[in-house]
Amino acid sequence: MDIIQKELQSRKEEIRIAMDLLFKANMKITDWDVPEADDHEAATMLVKMMQESLDEIKADIAAGQYDYY
Repeated sequence: MDIIQKELQSRKEEIRIAMDLLFKANMKITDWDVPEADDHEAATMLVKMMQESLDEIKADIAAGQYDYY
């Protein structure tokens, strides 16, 4: 395992927790703003939005945007 893998592996749980907090915070905000919201639909939409953001980051990586970050 190289140094980058070790570093990121040491923060893997932290990153997962941050993603979970982002998701849950947005679910709560949706419930506050739209009390009658279908939570299953909201969760599905949130995950789709988060995936779209990750896909944009992946495209930026492929384009070399983070080669010399």
